[in-house]
Amino acid sequence: MSSKVAFYTLGCKLNFSETSTIGQQFIKNGFDVVNYDDQADVYVINTCTVTENADRECRQIVRRALRNNPNAFVIVTGCYAQLRPDEILKINGVDAVLGSNEKFNLFNYIKNFDKSHSNCAYVTPTEELTNFNSSFAVEGNERTRAFFKIQDGCDYKCSYCTIPLARGKSRSANPDDVIKELKELINSGFKEIVLTGVNVGDYSFNYEQNTGYINNDNLDLNKNEKNFDNVEFDFYLLLKKIFNEVKENYRLRISSIEPNLLNDEIIELAKKDERLCKHFHIPLQSGNDKILRLMQRRYTTEEYRNLIEKLNQQISNVGIGVDVIVGFPGETEEDFLVTYNFLKDLPISYLHVFTYSERPNTKAISLEGNVDHSIRKKRNNMLRILSEKKRMEFYSKMLGKELIALFEHENINGFMKGFTDNYVRVKTKFNSDLINKFVKVKIVEIDENICTAEIIN
Repeated sequence: MSSKVAFYTLGCKLNFSETSTIGQQFIKNGFDVVNYDDQADVYVINTCTVTENADRECRQIVRRALRNNPNAFVIVTGCYAQLRPDEILKINGVDAVLGSNEKFNLFNYIKNFDKSHSNCAYVTPTEELTNFNSSFAVEGNERTRAFFKIQDGCDYKCSYCTIPLARGKSRSANPDDVIKELKELINSGFKEIVLTGVNVGDYSFNYEQNTGYINNDNLDLNKNEKNFDNVEFDFYLLLKKIFNEVKENYRLRISSIEPNLLNDEIIELAKKDERLCKHFHIPLQSGNDKILRLMQRRYTTEEYRNLIEKLNQQISNVGIGVDVIVGFPGETEEDFLVTYNFLKDLPISYLHVFTYSERPNTKAISLEGNVDHSIRKKRNNMLRILSEKKRMEFYSKMLGKELIALFEHENINGFMKGFTDNYVRVKTKFNSDLINKFVKVKIVEIDENICTAEIIN
């Protein structure tokens, strides 16, 4: 009888893609993957450390695993494991802690999933995290959308963030490997590939030549250029290489991109090539320049506003999501209202709102002007309400528009759902012929957070 393993993932889509890769290791070693609430022999928890809630949640999930099977072998990995291995080893029931490198070679470190052994931790120091490990994840049980990791780590020094401490310096996949794996995903049936990473726009890869590097300016990208072998790659050139070499029926979506890295070349590419989704998720974090400086972000509110306006001017029907943090140290009520009004006036589609959380070993934790938790919660609620208004405004602008949607497999009360390329959630009457197909639709009605779409033949 095969041993069983179950997985629980906290945090971002990048973590989900890496959990999928860890899962493949177990499958190759004869394990069956079961639901986390089922009884398993091994439980693997892939953690996040962006907020203090993630740390607390990890403890709860360990207890949940042991309720399912008190004799199960419990492994904790991910960002929290990389940063606080000794703390995790003290959690009752944890048998092994694996750092950011070790999770991709799990069976090299754990030979025997026997709970009778002493618990142990295998964690490479963060400054030695130099390997790139590819991974991808599937959304749900469908072969419609895949999250494909092309970059890891971060060189930015945002004062509130522990991710560089947990994942090391920025590093990227070999472009040839990206092409190969992308083709495999598409040939497996995926129609939308979401490019993920810690800082995707910072993608960088050098092809070394005896004579050095060829400057990007020497590459004529207006032609059907295929000789990329000697190029120093950035994210834009990777996109160009993909579109030149991968001719199958698919589209790419960028999971998130820093405002200082979303350049005119990428905007022009999105404008001209329908395979790049007209949807950008662009972290702002604060609409107040004083707070942005305290956060050590790399742009001003004026630069951010100019970027958003440029996107709206150049790309018709563009969808724009925004990350924002409330309650950062030093954020007065007046500062918050500046952010609120900045976002209210911005032509965006929705917000992802985060409440500031104190993280050990960050500069922000020593800043003055701590904001009371009740005030943080109030500001979070205000921006979430604003987000819903923004979404409704955006959806209202889409009424009567013709867009391209990709529909999913599930039949929900006679309807099927999908996303347009500009990230409008749509539904239409279920038709199995539309599953995992790019379909031209017309937006005819708004029903709360989803639009009704009419199929255009």
